[in-house]
Amino acid sequence: MVSLRSILLLTLVYLALTANLQPLNILTGILLAVGITAVLPHPRQKLRWRRLPGMVLASLRYAFILLYDLLASGIQVARIVLSPKMPLRPGIIAIPSGCTNETAVALSAHAITLTPGEMVVEIDDAGVMYTHMLDVADAEQDILAAQKMRRELLQKIL
Repeated sequence: MVSLRSILLLTLVYLALTANLQPLNILTGILLAVGITAVLPHPRQKLRWRRLPGMVLASLRYAFILLYDLLASGIQVARIVLSPKMPLRPGIIAIPSGCTNETAVALSAHAITLTPGEMVVEIDDAGVMYTHMLDVADAEQDILAAQKMRRELLQKIL
């Protein structure tokens, strides 16, 4: 079922971003909005307004933690690559996601893969993410603690 409110909102966002109110552009915005609302799954539960402040704070915290992880791991990978000895100890570790929601598992895997030096290569049916790392020495405890924090934030968000 396509929501007219969603189509209208997406069309308005498109028109605001393009800053073009010509008839062909308006038609393009409407067609894009219809396509997006037809493809995306519709939420089955209504938004609980009491949860909204917690969701927003958890989303902001998640974004800042992700940015910090990107910066810190980028510096770490640069040190490894620029070191004359290239102290690489690559390996694959299993990280249990601990999430019951498939979206949370996917977002968690995405956050891990975004950080330099780490890449989720497979997720099994139980939600265990098999992650290739450039340096696995003493990294497992840090990764498990980071995954626990991501899981808690994603549960608040979703």
